[in-house]
Amino acid sequence: MRWNMEGALSMKGGPLKMSMFAKYTGLIVALFIPIGIVFAYANNVANRVIGTEMRASNISQLSFLSSQIDSRINQTMDFVFTFSKDPNVQKFNGLGVWDDQYDRMQTKYMLQEKMELQSGIVTIWPVEFTVYSQVHKEAVTNSSTDAPYDEDYLARNLSGNWIYDDQATAMGEAKAFRWLYTDSFGHQNKLTGSNLVVQASFGRENIQNMLDTYKEGGQGDPLFYYKGRAPIPNRTSSAKLVTEVRSYLDGLSLGETMQQTIRLDGDSYLVSLVKSPLLGGYLVDIAPLDQVLGPISSSRNLFYLSMLLLFLFGTFISVLLYRDVQRPIVKLIGGLKRVQRGDFSARIDAKANGEFTFLFYRFNDMSRQIESLIENVLKERMRAQEATMKQLQAQINPHFLYNCLGYMINMAQMKENDAVVAMGYNLSAYYRYITRMEKETASLAEEIKLIVNYLDIQKLRNGRIHYTIDVPEEMLAQQVPRLMLQPLVENAVIHGVGKSFASGEIRIRGEMSDGLCRIFVDDDGPGMDPERQALLNQRLTGPLEEDMGAGLWNTNQRIVHCFGTRSSLHFTQSELGGVRSEIVWEMPKPAS
Repeated sequence: MRWNMEGALSMKGGPLKMSMFAKYTGLIVALFIPIGIVFAYANNVANRVIGTEMRASNISQLSFLSSQIDSRINQTMDFVFTFSKDPNVQKFNGLGVWDDQYDRMQTKYMLQEKMELQSGIVTIWPVEFTVYSQVHKEAVTNSSTDAPYDEDYLARNLSGNWIYDDQATAMGEAKAFRWLYTDSFGHQNKLTGSNLVVQASFGRENIQNMLDTYKEGGQGDPLFYYKGRAPIPNRTSSAKLVTEVRSYLDGLSLGETMQQTIRLDGDSYLVSLVKSPLLGGYLVDIAPLDQVLGPISSSRNLFYLSMLLLFLFGTFISVLLYRDVQRPIVKLIGGLKRVQRGDFSARIDAKANGEFTFLFYRFNDMSRQIESLIENVLKERMRAQEATMKQLQAQINPHFLYNCLGYMINMAQMKENDAVVAMGYNLSAYYRYITRMEKETASLAEEIKLIVNYLDIQKLRNGRIHYTIDVPEEMLAQQVPRLMLQPLVENAVIHGVGKSFASGEIRIRGEMSDGLCRIFVDDDGPGMDPERQALLNQRLTGPLEEDMGAGLWNTNQRIVHCFGTRSSLHFTQSELGGVRSEIVWEMPKPAS
């Protein structure tokens, strides 16, 4: 039987080193981790490629828009160059005296007609032209408002570059881009006193028209920006976004082109910037990265959600396997281990599914049969041990009796009548108790009385012996096996006090706590070394050996059989210096 049990569990818990639940969950994780890593890498590559393409596309589109604006400005400037050489323009600024009023009006009308014709060629890019005659201090324009001649205005704006006025001028001019041209020999772009000045101007609406057209073909939010000045946004832009981007750009040192990724209000934006060579400003495109990359992010999140659902589903399957397979196996292995440790009362809850129910029933039957067999064998061994004990007592007690009778004879010869009476009284009480075999148990109070009789007898024979007994009153009513304490006290007297002429104290103490009763028997004898003490405690729990005293082993077996596996007898080092014998037993629960 012992061989079969060890063979069945020879793996020593090996199947539990890694449970099936842990294995399947680990396999699921091992499967999902590389998939997640590969997908994350692919998603990162896609985001990087799309981001790179988006950056290149934005710069390319902004450069194309800048070239379109520059193309229209160049057309305007070419017209100004050509228009300044027109005979009627020269006539308007001529040095001669006008022929008559009609001719003067006719010349102005022809100039306005040409300027109107040029301005109306492209409706998206209307331009206002003005011709200033320094000779006659007069101006003619195709604007809806008259253009007065202002020498200071001409001197201030005649720089040869396009100028953006974002403030209304004293002349009532609206926000506009202006370019003034004059070409006097040796004094280009300077007023010499007889110059003809031609001005081309267009409003910010022209830029907005181009920005609106650009926005219709993309996902960005374009604007035209001068550092430190209010930008020109497209007509459908967000004022808040434009303000935040302007504040951001004002703090940077700008080059010819630039791209930055910034976060505004929790959203990511790609800011692309290209400088316009003719206007000196910057075309800026604000592209919302979250919106552009939104489909990719949605696809990524959907994939991760699918992975999570698959993982949860796989975990659910593992949980089912754990509940229906592993947990029954763990119960079965636990039951087998309990049987291997000698607990033949082990039973397995038969609430299981399928084949495990049959296994549990068969295990319970096997355990029940083994328990019954072990109990029968144990009872037979106990009967044999009791017979051996009775035989030993029959051999020992007469010797003990002879010694006591010899003591009484000696005391009688010495006329010590009190010692003879005391010995006779204790001896009769002692033998009256040990010869009563009708009951297997007695109260702890009766056991204590027996110990007092025994120790008084030993004290009369050996004057060095003195003892103390301290047991709580509520503990004295406990029912214990008969002669449970006598072998321990006898062991303390013979192997403790009897082996040293300097010792003689025996202390018996009881306590109750945590549902357990404890009795301590201490002596101040020479004690035992730790190895011998550990060996004695180990042999108490094993089978009876031939070279081992039967009294202590039998006492431990009777305690365990009477009170359960939480009860025991074991030996430790005493605080008196000798050996402490400790009996622990579980208090019986009161009947309900």
